[in-house]
Amino acid sequence: MKLLLVGEYQEKKLLNVTYDLVGFANKLGAEKVMVASGYESDLPKFDGKLYLANANDVGEYNPNVHKQMILDVVEKENPDVIVFIHSSFGWDLAPRVATALKAAQFTEVIDFKDNSFIVPSCNSKLRRELKAKTNKTVITIQAGAFSPLEEPNGSVSVENITPNEASNIEFVSYEAAEAKGLDLTKADIIVTAGRGIGKKDNIPIIQALATKLGGELGASRPVADNEWVDHSHQVGTTGQTVSPKLYIACGVSGAIQHLAGMKKSEFIVAINTDKDAPIGEIADVLIVADVLQFVPALTNKL
Repeated sequence: MKLLLVGEYQEKKLLNVTYDLVGFANKLGAEKVMVASGYESDLPKFDGKLYLANANDVGEYNPNVHKQMILDVVEKENPDVIVFIHSSFGWDLAPRVATALKAAQFTEVIDFKDNSFIVPSCNSKLRRELKAKTNKTVITIQAGAFSPLEEPNGSVSVENITPNEASNIEFVSYEAAEAKGLDLTKADIIVTAGRGIGKKDNIPIIQALATKLGGELGASRPVADNEWVDHSHQVGTTGQTVSPKLYIACGVSGAIQHLAGMKKSEFIVAINTDKDAPIGEIADVLIVADVLQFVPALTNKL
């Protein structure tokens, strides 16, 4: 299998999430080629070929130009799968490329097993196994699902390209989202409430532990979506990405979207009745217990 990985640059820097593409290719044991609009001053580190367009000339993102850039490389390399990160870049560009190639597209891939792409369904309560009926497949992969275990390394071979495509779209600038509510990225200790706490009335139990530790209250997506706490407390790919010294997950099962937002924490404690919950795979300590019994006992002991 041969993969074409679509790298991302922002404000003249290669985004680290680009290495998730490399991690995905390594998991599949596939031949990999990358294409990106970027800068030779910050090249990705992997053993393979990079088709590089100068972002000073074609922009860091221009859907018409970048679509043609990718299609030109597809014609040269004939990959089986074109892989984007599940980001605003990928959301916009992947369907354009898939339509042009008349290829199947799968969105938010989190795993690959038995020649099937695995995607979440029903708010990550279920998973679907998908196979394409087309010769080529376009996919976006969830950030954090295929992060390489080791530091990026390797020597890339660069071939400069210049897309021959006019565009009536002009990229103006990046605009940071307005900061609202709690900034969890600055917290050294986060105690997060998950769906397993049962109901809104139990939030004070988790808050009490966070307060006792001098930390902040976090929340999984279901907790925020159910309005048990404000969305500013949400951790995950649709919330805040955090890396505290201590992260305590209370009743959090560990959907990949949540894990991607906290897996770089220095020390992770998970409290869950399910010993096989996905959060246990990355936890330094897994406590198999009823969170509503264990957390008050821990708080009292502290």
